[in-house]
Amino acid sequence: MIIDAADDLRVVGQAADGRTALTMLRTPERQADVVLMDIRMPGPDGVETTRRLMAAVNPPRVVMLTSFDDDELLVAALRAGACGYLLKDAGPAELVAGIRSAVAGDAPVSPRLTRRLIDSFVRPVPVAAERNPALDRLTAREREILAAVGLGLTNVEIAARLHVAESTVKTHVGAILRKLNLRDRVQAVILAQSAD
Repeated sequence: MIIDAADDLRVVGQAADGRTALTMLRTPERQADVVLMDIRMPGPDGVETTRRLMAAVNPPRVVMLTSFDDDELLVAALRAGACGYLLKDAGPAELVAGIRSAVAGDAPVSPRLTRRLIDSFVRPVPVAAERNPALDRLTAREREILAAVGLGLTNVEIAARLHVAESTVKTHVGAILRKLNLRDRVQAVILAQSAD
């Protein structure tokens, strides 16, 4: 009802388990831009279903919508390819904003989980990231910005720290995602912090 009440959103299907979801999403009339995925469900669970969806050509964006406020599940879901993680106690406005954010290519995460997510990946100095061969494709400035993204800084904060325009930071972040074949900022944080 919340999604149907939004003028720009439409529900194309519902599934009670992972197997049904995977089958449904393969049919042309059920193609989705965003999938709201539960973590605990019959068949393959939400993490495994997400992993399988990400193996498809042009997969949908997956946002976990769950009652589990659990760091391990959060990290597992993001590593499987989910672009976001919202809790079921999110209000209607937060849910709709999260879906729109996912469509726009961003990474919606429930505010109370954001700090924990950042803390689970952040190290004071991402020294190991320099040894990752994929990062050799980046310029020195892009590596500097990736390190700041890894610290959880916003584009505005990075711009202030480096004394450049926010639009310059956005351009560099886009180049980083493109060069490293990353879907979004969450994947950039994971790469920056797990490169060793």
